[in-house]
Amino acid sequence: MAEFVDRAQLHARAGDGGAGAVSFRREAYVDKGGPDGGDGGDGGDVWLVASYNVSSLIGFRDQPFRRAEDGTHGGSKKKIGKRGEEVLVYVPIGTIVRDLEGQVLVDLAEDELRWRAARGGRGGKGNARFLSNARRAPAFAEQGEVGEDIWFNLELKLAADVALVGFPNVGKSSLISVVSRARPKIADYPFTTLEPNLGVVQMDDSRDFIVADVPGLIEGAAQGRGLGHEFLRHIERARILAYVLDLSEGAEYSPKEQYRVLKREVAEYLPDLAERPEVVIGNKVDLLGELSPLHNDDPEMLLVLLKSEFGIEFDGVVSTSTRFGIASLVKHLAQSVSEADETPAPLRPRVVLRPLEATGFEVLRLSHNKFVVEGRDVLKSVGLSDLGDPGALQIAQRRLERMGVYKALRRAGAKAGDEVIIGDLNFEYDGEAR
Repeated sequence: MAEFVDRAQLHARAGDGGAGAVSFRREAYVDKGGPDGGDGGDGGDVWLVASYNVSSLIGFRDQPFRRAEDGTHGGSKKKIGKRGEEVLVYVPIGTIVRDLEGQVLVDLAEDELRWRAARGGRGGKGNARFLSNARRAPAFAEQGEVGEDIWFNLELKLAADVALVGFPNVGKSSLISVVSRARPKIADYPFTTLEPNLGVVQMDDSRDFIVADVPGLIEGAAQGRGLGHEFLRHIERARILAYVLDLSEGAEYSPKEQYRVLKREVAEYLPDLAERPEVVIGNKVDLLGELSPLHNDDPEMLLVLLKSEFGIEFDGVVSTSTRFGIASLVKHLAQSVSEADETPAPLRPRVVLRPLEATGFEVLRLSHNKFVVEGRDVLKSVGLSDLGDPGALQIAQRRLERMGVYKALRRAGAKAGDEVIIGDLNFEYDGEAR
């Protein structure tokens, strides 16, 4: 069985934009042909896509890097460069994306929900774009923009129709193995399950549904005892909570005490969970002694006797070893899921889009006479192929003036003679407002 990983990192690298071309028409009988350099293509984006076909984040543990394709450069005859191919990165439904400071950026809680993790760089303009009455033969073009390069933290909260909740060793793994196609590790000792398991229950007369076997809870789980928080977060999105209680005579706690502790831990972790539709299942009924099906094979009468004995209304009692009650339990779960489908899903997806990178700029003072200007658009403003060309330098200066860069430098304390750095451009500030 594949290893389950519910925390990982993603390094998303979008494609760079292609450079604009510097080209002039070269045709027979056409004297001094004008500029015809085409624009560069945009770089590809990196998208995260939630999918039922992915159940774990294991694919990111050793290989977190995902890169989109660069845009190609522009060509002559105003040929536009090809846009870089985007990359679709498939993640399990229920994946939460955070920045490295822990802020939630997006909650991918629905199938096929998409989110752009890294935006491709814009392609540069070719020299044909800079033709004007005063500039008849521009010999420069724009460079392509660098694509975004960002690290994220990924966290998975399982999205299942039914979550099996119970103490360690009550038989949840055995139960999911007999009602679904899941094949979890099973053994007769506590904490066999150290990671959640998902199983699909196939039905003939109703929709298939997903069951999650959540590792066993212990008292104090809501306060983080044991692996409490690691386990409990996987039941947050379940439509139905199925409390699995150990009915065997050798159980450490009575079924009533098990139920009381489980309900309390769930409510303390997230109060809304206590109001979630629930199913109460008694397991290991074959080890119940005189009340076992060996002595009473009437299911309805057995439920009445168990309610009288333990003071709990069971929705089903089963034995995974003998398969007693399994068929009727599956039907009951399917009916409960069908009824839950008619009501709004709990904790509906909350999408928090990462704010787009500011299109403005920021002036930082590195020393008493040295400043750096940062920002996506300001970098593109000076991203021309030949700033030694008087025409290119003039365009860069006008762009910076329109954006208010010179005024911002003056407000930041820049004086004539100070050094200013914008990307690869270094120049001496002359103190003028331009």
